[in-house]
Amino acid sequence: MVTRRSLIRRASALAAASVLPGAAVAQTARAAGFRYAEETAPHERTFMQWPVSRAVYGGGSYLDRVQETIADIANTVAEFEPVVMLMASEHEATARKLLGKGIEIWDVPTEDLWARDSGPSFVVDGKGGLAMTQFNFNGWGGKQPHRNDSQVARRVAEIMGLTLYDAGLVGEAGGAEFDGHATLIAHESSWVNKNRNKGGKDEITRMLLDTYGAKKLIWAPGIKGADITDFHIDALARFTEPGVALIQMGDEIDPADPWSRAAFETYDILAAATDASGRKLELVRLPEPIDIRGSGNDFVASYVNYYVCNGAVIASHFGDDAADEEAQAILSDRYPGREIVMLDTDPVGEAGGGIHCATHEQPKV
Repeated sequence: MVTRRSLIRRASALAAASVLPGAAVAQTARAAGFRYAEETAPHERTFMQWPVSRAVYGGGSYLDRVQETIADIANTVAEFEPVVMLMASEHEATARKLLGKGIEIWDVPTEDLWARDSGPSFVVDGKGGLAMTQFNFNGWGGKQPHRNDSQVARRVAEIMGLTLYDAGLVGEAGGAEFDGHATLIAHESSWVNKNRNKGGKDEITRMLLDTYGAKKLIWAPGIKGADITDFHIDALARFTEPGVALIQMGDEIDPADPWSRAAFETYDILAAATDASGRKLELVRLPEPIDIRGSGNDFVASYVNYYVCNGAVIASHFGDDAADEEAQAILSDRYPGREIVMLDTDPVGEAGGGIHCATHEQPKV
């Protein structure tokens, strides 16, 4: 089993030689020769966060249901690869009642579950080096308490003895989608937004490219203020491989629905774009579920917010049998050789996210 001690031994020479573990360095990931890896590449493990905040989830049973759902996701992913759950040690006894024995618990305090946004973001150099890149999480523009969540990435970097590169960007990894080679797609609403970054679009573009180790960014407008994330791209469109992206949208635009208008706008922009290699993007549509179990204005019914782990794709179903089956078939076609596992994650959907939002991969090097 890979342990924290062995991880520290395998940390990059730069981290060991000149930088205190967990301390952010002004050099960027791209300048140091690092980049995000494809999510489909082999993983060392998955990181998740244990939700505990009553300020976020209230005093009723909702938090219990969210914790049960996070445990279900973690136990499912753990069938395919190791899982680390981050939480303050005081919550371990409660969490252990729900988590499988093989899931590691690290003493890293959290408020909420969104490991994609506040958790560790790893980068590789293609030579066996592993480091982290910093997003300076600020609670989606100060919309939610984040005293602990804002420190998760730094604390994990310290435990693992990894360099933490920092381009000065403020935001969340769920707000950009990377093909693992050189191309990013993102909504401006999540980044070119004064609640996160004060600079102009050109400066923010540069910081995103530096953070991911990318060469080209395809922007679409998105929607500001309609949800806590300001419309993260990973709820709408995802790369399955370089040059190919899935996008979830209805058959026809609904002019009265801002989400529908934004989805079609993003589709048109991506359809007209080329990636960093100069190739046109192939777009594959996922259906929009209609007759679903979930309710509420913030409910996210996103098939595209799935997680790719070793040997499997973990996705959500929503109770629309026809759409659920179609989505599963499309995912199976796009990820041959991987088991497609569909879960009921409605409590997480009610909280405004999905399985991809709740997970973050550590690539194997």
